[in-house]
Amino acid sequence: MENSDTRLDFSQFTTINVSIENQVAHLQLCRPGQLNSMIPEFWRELPEVVRKIDYHSAARVIVISTLGKHFSAGMDLSVFTQMAKDFSGEPARRAEKLRRSVLELQDSFNALEEIRIPVLIAAQGGVIGGAVDMICAADCRYCTQDAFFTIKETEIGMTADVGTLQRLPHLIPQGLVRELAYTGRNWSAAEALAQGFVNQVYEDQQTMLTAVMQIAQKIAANSPMAVAGCKEMINYSRDHNVDDSLKYMATWQSGMFQMPDIQEAMAAQQQKRAPLYAQLLDKTSMMSKK
Repeated sequence: MENSDTRLDFSQFTTINVSIENQVAHLQLCRPGQLNSMIPEFWRELPEVVRKIDYHSAARVIVISTLGKHFSAGMDLSVFTQMAKDFSGEPARRAEKLRRSVLELQDSFNALEEIRIPVLIAAQGGVIGGAVDMICAADCRYCTQDAFFTIKETEIGMTADVGTLQRLPHLIPQGLVRELAYTGRNWSAAEALAQGFVNQVYEDQQTMLTAVMQIAQKIAANSPMAVAGCKEMINYSRDHNVDDSLKYMATWQSGMFQMPDIQEAMAAQQQKRAPLYAQLLDKTSMMSKK
């Protein structure tokens, strides 16, 4: 089902199909013939899509999957070709331009962490290079039994630079991160599950998508305020010590802990019905009140 919100138009995007139903946004990378490689358009479209959904509070969960045999072959050759053209001119200015280019690429995946909405990944087949960078920035990862993960950059003579080396050490043991990064070897779905990188492994893509959508619906049924708070606190705690994180939690709670959602949850339990929570305010309405 296509999104019915007239404020949102995703028809102009060429690398991602977007649908929104029952508070769940489903983003599908849609270039299976090219193994969903990440062409320049993708790096602009992904952050724009997720931030647009967040900006308008159009969904409470985002699920990212892809069409075809493989999830993604990672960075497209055209991106490397464009970067190679920039290796000319005065060294300092050339380096400054390259630095800004890498920061822009990083921002595409930072968006997955920065939005208020949980992001779930449903991956099949190859998850290669930049695709590993992307899924490391998501909240939860699920895959099929034929999935494999590769920090491919090492094998092509470069250091992964869009988030894998910064986020993966928070997700799996340091020694394994180093082995995977140094060797560039394939990492199987079974090993990823054993190390806690993925939450669950499924027999095939359809089974996986059905299960992940059920998880997304369960998340979407909860208070969006509570879920957003969970994401904010978990991300903050990853990057700060326990004492700082507890103090931030107390400060957050002093403003965000209000009774309407709690009262609705208790009433719904007593009345044996699903709770009905108000949406988070979209940023348009917040700005219009200034």
